[in-house]
Amino acid sequence: MINRVLIRIKVVQMLYSYLLVENTFAIEPQPESPTREKRFAYSLYLDMLAMMTSIASEITRRGGDSPLYDTRFIQRLSREDRVRMLIGRHASGNWPLADVERQLTIKVKESGLYKKFLKSENPGSQADEKIWQEIFNTIIMTDPALNQEIAKMENYSLSGVERMRGLMDQTFTNFYSSSDHLPDALKTLALSMDKARELYFRLLDLPVRLVAMREAQIEEQRNKYLATPEDRNPNMRFVENELVDYLRHSEQLDAALNRYGRSMSADDDPMLMALLRAIMSSDLYKEYMEMPATDFEHDCEFWRNVYRQIIFDNPDFLEALEDKSVFWNDDLYTIGTFVVKTVRRISDHMKRREEQAEKDGDLYPVNDAEVLLPMYKDDEDARFGSELFSAVVNNKDTYRQYIDHALDTSIWEADRMAYMDVIVMMAAIAEMLNFPSIPLKVTVNEYIEIAKSYSTGKSGQFVNGMLGDIVKYLKSEGKLLK
Repeated sequence: MINRVLIRIKVVQMLYSYLLVENTFAIEPQPESPTREKRFAYSLYLDMLAMMTSIASEITRRGGDSPLYDTRFIQRLSREDRVRMLIGRHASGNWPLADVERQLTIKVKESGLYKKFLKSENPGSQADEKIWQEIFNTIIMTDPALNQEIAKMENYSLSGVERMRGLMDQTFTNFYSSSDHLPDALKTLALSMDKARELYFRLLDLPVRLVAMREAQIEEQRNKYLATPEDRNPNMRFVENELVDYLRHSEQLDAALNRYGRSMSADDDPMLMALLRAIMSSDLYKEYMEMPATDFEHDCEFWRNVYRQIIFDNPDFLEALEDKSVFWNDDLYTIGTFVVKTVRRISDHMKRREEQAEKDGDLYPVNDAEVLLPMYKDDEDARFGSELFSAVVNNKDTYRQYIDHALDTSIWEADRMAYMDVIVMMAAIAEMLNFPSIPLKVTVNEYIEIAKSYSTGKSGQFVNGMLGDIVKYLKSEGKLLK
């Protein structure tokens, strides 16, 4: 149901927002024109970072996991070469603060801060990572034994300690404002995929909800004090539509709606009423209601046309989608296509079921699994989005070099390229190099179409020419073999 066309679009959109505002976290650099005080402050700063990383790794709980070590802050510190080098020095025992560190580890493990952290809903999440700023300020730096040992260090001064604390404050500030955390971005990408899946079920539920609204209107009209013969005996074809009856009893759709909620929001009624009025005032509705007779196939055909001609173009519906999810308006074209396809599958399924009944004399049971589309075609498609996104993020500098190499600087300047064009080309390069089973022509054509839809008016032609030159270069260098 979520195909690679939609996955590529979502990856490109996510990459654009992720890389555009990317703010990479790094520890503070060595001071320029270092004085003795600055050298002392910076050395102590690195010692404190290494100490926090060591403490985090030593605090485990039953089962062997290390909740404090798994926080994003410590994970980022543990990748810093200068911090890793100092941790090795600490582990060798050749460090004057080793005894203090062991005592601080016990102190942190027994602290109320740590116990509160463990009780949080998701220990290690970004929201909980301020734990390290609190541990540093309220446990580590208030420890008398630590401060006594620091006072024995070469070039010690109170102003040097304060300078170190300033470096730590800046490090925490930089960390909390950083936006380069790949796992968080992948979670957002997965959420957008799940929202597309939700939209699929919401769209399938629309006929059920619209018919329920129309049934309520009919019942109200029947109970009017001065009801007309038409009120008492209305045309029931719309509310007795067999496709709607199928959807109403679909176990898979029912389970999905229980998961996502029975309605998009509490204020759906105005949007549903606007849709119902648009349907009932259409020629499509009039022709359907005036047909001499209908069957399951006709009922499905009616709703396929309602989706295509009315619902997907209705301004009230489109506005409601925009209000309810930032993803849905972009998803509507692709997901809408699959909804219409699903209605066709239901029609074909029920036709085969009836034909089988004529042969066997009995109806085989309805099986939603044969009709409603799965979220992904297979496991490879399920992994495609996260793997493509990660490939671009992890290799963005290399891919940008390929783009700059192919750029004709006599015509274009690198810094004047539309950033969306750069993202589209990076994603295309990542797909070419990391997904050998996808034909090269498919990749190039897909990203040209994305450039046409999501970038400038000339982007399709520009991306086409650039990708052609990039492919030639990668093949000549032996980096692209397909």
